[in-house]
Amino acid sequence: MKRLAALALALELVAAAPIEENCVTPPQTVHLTFHGGPAQYSMAFPADGKVYPTNNGISVSIIDAPDYNAQWQCNFVTAGQKALVLDITADGVQHLNVGPPQPITGVSCYGMCIPIYGDCYDTHGQYVGPCCNGFCAADKCRPWIVPT
Repeated sequence: MKRLAALALALELVAAAPIEENCVTPPQTVHLTFHGGPAQYSMAFPADGKVYPTNNGISVSIIDAPDYNAQWQCNFVTAGQKALVLDITADGVQHLNVGPPQPITGVSCYGMCIPIYGDCYDTHGQYVGPCCNGFCAADKCRPWIVPT
């Protein structure tokens, strides 16, 4: 009987505990710049998995992704087949080369990535996430190019 009373009291305490409503971290913001010949346009949107229309018809050949792991965490919607090839500029910014060049009609990105010098592994050796624009070395996200 005492166990049942203790269980009932515990359930009442749990039910009375306040619920934290703002415990969800907002999605990371993705910044992309699309290049097609001399023209270009930029987008910024949350990495929430939704498809965001580009509303632009230029034939894209290069996508700059300065702060997000776009090659692995984004989907680029096109009318035809495409290949995305990662290239790193001399100043360390990720470029995705689009072949063949074509309009990108929408973009969706998901998840999160770790900024430069952030921990890609925690103190227990557990993987935290991919680096946004660089690589993981000595448990930290390092830039592709060492700043001068």
